[in-house]
Amino acid sequence: MPRLCRTFQTAPAAVPREDSAKYLRSGLTAEGFALPDWLVPDLEDGTAPEMKDAALENTVELLPEYAEDFAGELWPRVQWGYDSERDRDRGREEIETLVREIGEEIDGVVVPKVGRVEDVRRASEAVAGFERDYGVDEGSIELSVIVETARAVSDLPEIARLGDDGRLSGLVFGPVDYTAELGGREFDGSRPVWPGLLERLSNEASAADLVAVGGPFDQLFEERAGVTFYNGDAYADQVEREAAVGLDGSWSLHPNQTEQANRIHMPRPEELRRDVGRIEAFQDAKSGGTGAVSVDGQMIDEATFKNFANTVETVRAIHETRPRQTAERFDDALLERALALDTAW
Repeated sequence: MPRLCRTFQTAPAAVPREDSAKYLRSGLTAEGFALPDWLVPDLEDGTAPEMKDAALENTVELLPEYAEDFAGELWPRVQWGYDSERDRDRGREEIETLVREIGEEIDGVVVPKVGRVEDVRRASEAVAGFERDYGVDEGSIELSVIVETARAVSDLPEIARLGDDGRLSGLVFGPVDYTAELGGREFDGSRPVWPGLLERLSNEASAADLVAVGGPFDQLFEERAGVTFYNGDAYADQVEREAAVGLDGSWSLHPNQTEQANRIHMPRPEELRRDVGRIEAFQDAKSGGTGAVSVDGQMIDEATFKNFANTVETVRAIHETRPRQTAERFDDALLERALALDTAW
């Protein structure tokens, strides 16, 4: 069954408000399509420098309170930097605190601004060392890295292959830092979208059985004729581009974006109906002893069948932990057919 990461929602773990944990608590209590698959308490760029200590304290305090009832995965983003010993030291301190205090509550840690493969190994070894130090089950805390430097992109195949040891689980794109490091420019207010790199990210993640996530879309709101409105169309365009090249999910900065990405990365009712029907027709023909099987004029082989099965398996994975989403998305009869279907080739 596929691992769900349709939405990678970063939430500032502390903000200068009376309730400094407001946005983190909001993510932990989200419901319906606003519930992210991966919630990322942000100790790095999303939190102001003077709030970082409070952010770590909020994360340690709140996650045990909400983790049991949270249907998604919990992945704090720590500080790091291949070119900053200070940031790496601070990141190790944060990883140590997270492992020591809430190692049983988190699924992994997200490490930003990694460099070459040796730097990713350093981050992985830090997690492994603190697991041993504090008696946390070996390998239970996974690692995802944000690919946002020229060095990481140059070493992307080697970095992805670190997933063979079972700890590295995800590759996330960071276009803003990557554009800055390459000296890229904005024209007419638009940054590069790096389509070739998204394809590489998708390929390397698939080859290593990792999750692949697109970068953030930070132009949350637009203004026209004196009216400010949520920029949902532009975000949807980005998410569709990411889904089209096989990324598992999209970065979300706001509950509105989470709702959109959860829906876009979820099969549409007509897709599920089509592929359930194709699998049913294939299984009927197969049980009747037909050698070559054609469905809707298309010859079915193992590769095309797998595409149909992927649609069904994705819906099943969502239904297992988020039945309210599938109940809202699909009619009961179609969902029952999908859940009962034999998807074996």
